[in-house]
Amino acid sequence: MNHETGHGIADRPFDTIAECIRRHAQDRPDAPALSDDDHTLDYAALDARMDRVAAALQRDGLVPGDAIALCGAPSVVQALVFLGALRAGVVVAPLAPGSTPSSLARMVADAQARRLFVDASTAGDFAASMVPVTRLDDGFEAWMGPIGSSPLAVTIAPESPFNIIYSSGTTGEPKGIVQPHGMRWAHVRRGLPYGYGPGAVTLLATPLYSNTTLVVFFPSLAFGGSVVLMRKFDTLGYLQLAERVRATHTMLVPVQYQRLMAQADFGRFDLSSFRMKFSTSAPFSAALKADVLARWPGGLVEFYGMTEGGGTCLLEAHLHPDKLHTVGRPALGTDVRLIDEAGHELPAGMADATGEVVGHSPGMMVGYHGRPEATREAEWFDATGKRFIRTGDIGRFDADGFLILMDRRKDMIISGGFNIYPSDLEAQLREHPAVAEVAVVGVPSEQWGETPVAFVVRRAADDTAAEALRAWLNGRVGKTQRLAAVHLVDELPRSAIGKVLKRELRERHALYSVAKVDR
Repeated sequence: MNHETGHGIADRPFDTIAECIRRHAQDRPDAPALSDDDHTLDYAALDARMDRVAAALQRDGLVPGDAIALCGAPSVVQALVFLGALRAGVVVAPLAPGSTPSSLARMVADAQARRLFVDASTAGDFAASMVPVTRLDDGFEAWMGPIGSSPLAVTIAPESPFNIIYSSGTTGEPKGIVQPHGMRWAHVRRGLPYGYGPGAVTLLATPLYSNTTLVVFFPSLAFGGSVVLMRKFDTLGYLQLAERVRATHTMLVPVQYQRLMAQADFGRFDLSSFRMKFSTSAPFSAALKADVLARWPGGLVEFYGMTEGGGTCLLEAHLHPDKLHTVGRPALGTDVRLIDEAGHELPAGMADATGEVVGHSPGMMVGYHGRPEATREAEWFDATGKRFIRTGDIGRFDADGFLILMDRRKDMIISGGFNIYPSDLEAQLREHPAVAEVAVVGVPSEQWGETPVAFVVRRAADDTAAEALRAWLNGRVGKTQRLAAVHLVDELPRSAIGKVLKRELRERHALYSVAKVDR
């Protein structure tokens, strides 16, 4: 197996990540695999501990297809439980610690988890848990199987469930997305061109319950690199750590890039070791991409897609600096199409065709756990019966086949019978020198059905009035796009991976008086 070039992975249509780690432990036992502030494991130690976790789960009666829930801050021990469970064929449901106790309880029940793993930050939320609880930071060594334990071998197929990712997006009750081993292997193989391998150091500052993190975490280990986990992101700490560990790869969401590039002394840090930087999960402005390319060494790749899988597009921004306003072209082996409101496919190559993005690829969810109706709503089938996943995003292709996103379908505002894309208004407002961050949402209007309002975070020390921003924007857009109000806020509400929670903004709007617009 050629570890350096990844030919071994390229030659295997399917394998498991646990077996890749086993091979690295045999070939390069002393090579660093995982580290955080408190622990460091080389590949030999990681492999042996994965065996002990797998053996302990089997001792506790779990069999392939059973599930565990995992809730805590990013750590080597959390990652170890995830990887050890995979070796036993056990399905992992990683949960967001920031969820409410009632929401966590519902997710544990929905996943039918047989055991819970928590740390000090989340232990209190599971005080009345109906399933056995194991602490990641207290008694974990005693829970693991004895040193030298070997779990029973299990058979894992591409369709075997790998994990259940709970993704509420920005709209409400989480749904469990069941991803199979074959989908995760497709993510690994997708990493072949990006310089993973021995000597690579991936710095991760996003949580391990998020698919955003996992699409880089697993390839990093499958190719034999080292993963450094940052418990909590802050700009100065990230830059210091990146310089110290000589990071070569990272995954960051756009708001993290924005904050890093705004760090006053960004330029004093030596980031020359970087080979590739990745981003996903939220809109990434062309201006910010250009700034990252100009001042941060290494390539920049934006992934566009869903946790559910299907339509994945890749923008290799360093190779296509003239396409930064797009999310790239469909990835190899991916079929991305557009459909209209009635579910009819729009002809390929049709000029200015705008529709909902749907996609098919080797990496697609099995479905939403225990929710067949929701699964059917997320699917679209072409005339031949080929299965696609609906993204809920509105977009169009340019003449070169690059996808331009207009907006989320559910966020599109229909005002007086006209479609208004919030992203258009947000892009305009970002051009104002006072605006640091902005989000536009539609709110109910007796006259128009819906009308747009903007929430703006001003740049430091700026005192531009809300009404001045509204007048500035309304003087630059069509009559149907005019804002009913601008609300100044200290920060936009975001999920842990940086998505603006527009549902919360709509709810917050009810607390404000709405300025009327004369159209």
